[in-house]
Amino acid sequence: MYRIGIIRVITQNQEATDAHGRLVERWFPEFETVSRCIPDQPEGIHDAETKALAVPKVVALAREMEQNGLDGIMISCADDPGVAEVRAQASIPVVGAGECTASAATRFGEKIAVLGITQAVPESYRRILKDRLFTDVVPDGVRNTLDLRTEAGMAATVAAAQALAADGADAVALACTGLATIGIAPVLEQETGIPVLDPVLCAAHALLFDLLRADGNRSMTT
Repeated sequence: MYRIGIIRVITQNQEATDAHGRLVERWFPEFETVSRCIPDQPEGIHDAETKALAVPKVVALAREMEQNGLDGIMISCADDPGVAEVRAQASIPVVGAGECTASAATRFGEKIAVLGITQAVPESYRRILKDRLFTDVVPDGVRNTLDLRTEAGMAATVAAAQALAADGADAVALACTGLATIGIAPVLEQETGIPVLDPVLCAAHALLFDLLRADGNRSMTT
């Protein structure tokens, strides 16, 4: 059993903060999760300014989690705020939801569509997908992660994914972990008939791999 920290970048109550941890524990019985959210960001991250505000808060939370003896850290945001900064300091595995989703998406074809909440595609998606980045879209009327929780936001997200599939996308890489909160990936797969990559699932899978690899390396040297 691995105890991992999940950092949420939207300020909310503990029950809501634990939502991604509950998903991870359901998917991966190897994990016990400890979830924390950053302070003073009730709308999360949805542009360059809110990301810049979040980075030092993420770094501080990650430092506390490592000091508390956790085995790994998952930064549950597709924009990967603070991932590089935390990795530079941490001695335990650290993953960001964005980089993990983009990496996983490369398995599913040459035309990967990105569906998120920001007008600019997160940097890790551009860096990893390169020429495979087919197109990107923000659902109509969606400005931040809270909008995804509304009936209108859900309907707009389904419509956006259907349009991406109709345009010829091989797969859809979700670029907001709020889309994992509402559990929409399987719905979109059913509606579009193409793979849809859930960022929380991708991040948890990558972190488990990193932890197993680290354990394997240690066993080879002892």
